[in-house]
Amino acid sequence: MDERAFSRSGQWASVIGLGTWQLGADWGEVDDKEALSVLEAAAEAGVTFFDTADVYGDGRSEETIASFLLGRPDLHVMVATKMGRRVDQIPENYVLDNFRAWNDRSRRNLGVDRIDLVQLHCPPTSVYSDDAVFDALDTLVEEERVAAYGVSVETCAQALTAIARPNVASVQIILNPFRMKPLYEVVPAAREAGVGIIARVPLASGLLSGKYTRDTVFAADDHRTFNRHGEAFDQGETFSGVDYGSGVEAAAEFAALTPEGYTPAQLALRWIAEQDGVTTVIPGARNPEQARANAAAAKLPPLPPQTFTAIRELYERRIRAQVESRW
Repeated sequence: MDERAFSRSGQWASVIGLGTWQLGADWGEVDDKEALSVLEAAAEAGVTFFDTADVYGDGRSEETIASFLLGRPDLHVMVATKMGRRVDQIPENYVLDNFRAWNDRSRRNLGVDRIDLVQLHCPPTSVYSDDAVFDALDTLVEEERVAAYGVSVETCAQALTAIARPNVASVQIILNPFRMKPLYEVVPAAREAGVGIIARVPLASGLLSGKYTRDTVFAADDHRTFNRHGEAFDQGETFSGVDYGSGVEAAAEFAALTPEGYTPAQLALRWIAEQDGVTTVIPGARNPEQARANAAAAKLPPLPPQTFTAIRELYERRIRAQVESRW
């Protein structure tokens, strides 16, 4: 699979990566054997970028990645984790002592001395403008605890503030055919600055797979049930902030645009991957078949111009008014 560079850090990632939130929690139960099978299938398909966080299953996702990579020293995989959501998200908690403690825990979970990429996990807006926070992150690099650092953001404004920081290697942001606002300013600014863009929630929590109906029922421990209106964390993380009922209708229209040889999910992934400035796209997968199908999107033919036009028209007509003012 093709790889793209995080220019500031000199690191590389497959254009289709793997998000591992599903392997930790909040998407229904995935047992350990199945989780390892997902990682195996992704790696076999050429995926070289795994994204995780210290709160996914309270460390379970990190530990599962460590278990998978143990005994595979020849397998090149860049592992990115996140920190900052094990405590209250208040600016006072984003200090060096906490960073070191969180980093120590993640390094133990991952079984490494140095983490490839650590990201602040959607902190409060004021954190992005705090010089002391980024001095502390620089210290983690100097202490060889991490090779590079980045941020995960909720809003485009947060992303632009982070991109202006000279040592931020990456910005992780929600980007998909139902969340196009990052294409206006964020992606061009990142491209100009050499900051990698990690596109998360690429399938709008599965909406863009075209498999759901208004009657679909998700498990009680699935965020698509308990966070549909932002009850547990930012609403934009669930269905990209799109109302579920209208989202299902829009997703059916999206699926109708799928070119021959694609699935709707692969159409969404390919659409993101073809945006100039995107480094890697990180769909999740609950089983090996999904992991392989997601990775296969990287090898499909380029999308025709009329498909881009039709997707833009759908977004403008059905989605834009719901999401752009908030994120």
